[in-house]
Amino acid sequence: MRVVARPIDGQDVAVIDERRRLSGRGAWLHPDPACMETAVKRRAFHRAFRRPVDTAQLAADFQAHLERRDERSDSPPSSRKAGQYPHGNPMRTQR
Repeated sequence: MRVVARPIDGQDVAVIDERRRLSGRGAWLHPDPACMETAVKRRAFHRAFRRPVDTAQLAADFQAHLERRDERSDSPPSSRKAGQYPHGNPMRTQR
């Protein structure tokens, strides 16, 4: 997961870059709550961004991001199997 520092109200704040498209220096983090806790405790984001950043809201945003990701992965799988057209016939290159 990518985290970037964004200026909000005159202060640099660490935010999650869900689409990995925000500009600026980014820090990468495992999608694991223990990894987030360790990074905040060791002030890893301050070192990664080479300046002090506010990480107060980051833990809550991180948890919400994980919950959204888990909801998407719990969705039922597509009824189409790999290697088949949408109407069910197998894709073949030879006849």
